[in-house]
Amino acid sequence: MAKATIKAPREIEIMKESCKIVAEILRLLKGMIRPDITTKELDQFAEEFIRSQGAEPAFKGYGSDKKNLFPATLCISIDDEVVHGIPSNRKLQEGEIIAIDVGVKKKNYFGDGAWTYAVGKISDDKAKLLRATEQALEVGIKQARAGNHVHDISAAVQSFVEKQGFSVVRDLVGHGVGQKLHEEPAIPNFGEPRTGPLLQKGMTLAIEPMVNFGTYRVRIDSDGWTVRTADGLPSAHFEHTVLVTDNNPEILTI
Repeated sequence: MAKATIKAPREIEIMKESCKIVAEILRLLKGMIRPDITTKELDQFAEEFIRSQGAEPAFKGYGSDKKNLFPATLCISIDDEVVHGIPSNRKLQEGEIIAIDVGVKKKNYFGDGAWTYAVGKISDDKAKLLRATEQALEVGIKQARAGNHVHDISAAVQSFVEKQGFSVVRDLVGHGVGQKLHEEPAIPNFGEPRTGPLLQKGMTLAIEPMVNFGTYRVRIDSDGWTVRTADGLPSAHFEHTVLVTDNNPEILTI
């Protein structure tokens, strides 16, 4: 297994540029989300914005199957779609929740972030799911400090989510990020405290709770990308790129 990379101060400064673009896109897209806008319109806006900043969309053309590379800038996942939804001419509808995941590459370093938004007025159940997932991200990030272990993050997320009556997806994980979009270590959203790789100052991590209203089980659509909940109930996804320090973690995608 490859070791996690420790970033030098110069590298962290470069990563901050990519992460700042990620944060700005998510802020701008929040203002665009409304019933009847298509997910493709959101995707086109994001790609144009990224390129206007001298950067590249990290997800477009990504994948291990050369016959089925990811075709878009954003992963847009609605309601029971957990992650990796492909933008299309689908129009958003009142009451849906939409998770937007975006990666940016600038000067050969990556930033990665995701947020889940309400489309108009949503049900109390969906609102509770969104709050719990966002809070789970905050709880996990607090554990991302030197001297802790990766699964301290995992256990904190799992414990918080399950106390809210929801479940964490087990087939997908957070990850290190830097000169590659996905680096070591893998960061599950479940686990035992004080296990997993030791966290060290200078690690940069994409921490990303994926939380389901019902079962943690998921399935993949025939497109080879879209991940859905096995029971058809909603899912939410929040993600930040975080720098491990000796003290409080530094959120880079903010």
